[in-house]
Parts: sequence; C-alpha cells; structure tokens
Amino acid sequence: MAKKVLILSSSPRRGGNSDMLCNEFLRGAVDGDNEVEKVFLRDKEIHPCLGCGVCSRGKKPCPQNDDASEIIDKMLCTDVIVMATPVYFYSMSAQMKALIDRCCGLYTEMTDKEFYFIATAAEDDPTIMDRIILNFKGFLDCLENPVIKGSVFCGGVWHVGEIKGNLALRKAYDMGRSIG
Repeated sequence: MAKKVLILSSSPRRGGNSDMLCNEFLRGAVDGDNEVEKVFLRDKEIHPCLGCGVCSRGKKPCPQNDDASEIIDKMLCTDVIVMATPVYFYSMSAQMKALIDRCCGLYTEMTDKEFYFIATAAEDDPTIMDRIILNFKGFLDCLENPVIKGSVFCGGVWHVGEIKGNLALRKAYDMGRSIG
C-alpha cells in the first residue's frame, strides 16, 4: 500500500552529501509507488522557539510568522517522516533542531508515524549514528507510537560531492524503495 512520505533535508548545502542521500531515498520511495515530498529546510524560514507557551497552553497557533507551521502540518498529514542531517560536532544541524523545537504545540498529534534517519559526517566512525539517533529519539520519545524503520549513515564525507559512488547512496535508495 502506498504511503505518504515527507523527507526533511536539513543540509545547509543544496546538493550536499546528506541532501544527496535524501534524493536517493526519494527516488527509491517514488519507484516504490509512494507519494513523496521533500522539504529543504534551508529554503524555509524557521525561527527558534520563543518558549512563550501560546501553542502549548490553549492550543493556539504559534504567534511567529514563518514556515514552521506549514512544515509541521505536513508532518501531521504524512505516514513516514525522513529526518536527514549533516553531523556538526556530533549532533544534528541547527536547522533540524529548530524545526523539532517548534513542534512543541502539536507533537501530541503526531501519532503512529514511521521514521527514517539519514546522516553524514566528516568523521568515518559508524558509532556517530548512534549519537544522532539518540538525539532524534529525544523527540520521538515525546510522540505516540513512533516506529523507527531504518537509518543510513555515511561517514568520511565532508565537502560537497565526496559521497559520490559511496554504497550509502544505494542503501538510501533501497530503504526508500522498501517503504510499503
């Protein structure tokens, strides 16, 4: 059965290594007859959470006028969420963290979602992905019935294009293709 898939690419570089993994995941998911949308967070204006409590008290919309609510609405309406990030100082990108923080008002409505994680790092140590997943799990632990379906990590890639020819690209494609 086809699923709605939302890919959140938080690379600050269009065509960067983690973004290239997103493109392969997307290609695989489309080949698997899924409905897929990719959001490139760099192109969106996402302000940091103000901690004002407007969204969490009384379920009112966030007073900030930016693109976060549009993206969060997409997250609510999809079956599968792919969260992709380059690794900076052993953590997710600021773009991804800002979006997660803005989910404060509606996270209780993100139920029964499937998650995939994609990460790239300059350091070629596969245990880095454990740290990244742990970061993402801090978010997922607040959701109702999230399921981690898979992850792709590619270390040893720093500069744009260094991932070309890496087997992680095929893994991302295959993972996207396997959705269903």
